Amino acid sequence: MSRRQSRERAFQVLFQIDLGRIEPDAAFCFVEDNLGGLVAPYAGFARSLVDGTMNNIVAIDQAIEQYTKDWALKRMAYVDRSIIRLAVYEMLYCQDTPDSVAINEAVELGKTFGSDESGRFINGVLGRILDNKEVIMADAVE
Repeated sequence: MSRRQSRERAFQVLFQIDLGRIEPDAAFCFVEDNLGGLVAPYAGFARSLVDGTMNNIVAIDQAIEQYTKDWALKRMAYVDRSIIRLAVYEMLYCQDTPDSVAINEAVELGKTFGSDESGRFINGVLGRILDNKEVIMADAVE
């Protein structure tokens, strides 16, 4: 399993947590049992993405809400919202992941799992967050 596949699995878990309101461990079990499982060595990476996203969900959601125009977080499609959350986590908290990689991976996930407009929508939201990353990070420190 590659890092790309790990991101896909992390997205699937985050989607289940959001849509089904289930605990992360139950969502991971579902992925492992029904969607091809998690294969070492990147199973830990998928887990760290989910755990990091969930541990920082309030700050991540605030950043998304602040930089989406006319799109309340609750109005976003579950797929798009889960992908954006994952990418914002990587952009703000994973210093070993270049922002361009986080954005590109998110756009590809949107094209695969979302609607026809998901890729463009996700790219637009993440682009605005990237443009304001320094402000977001400064606000987080305060």
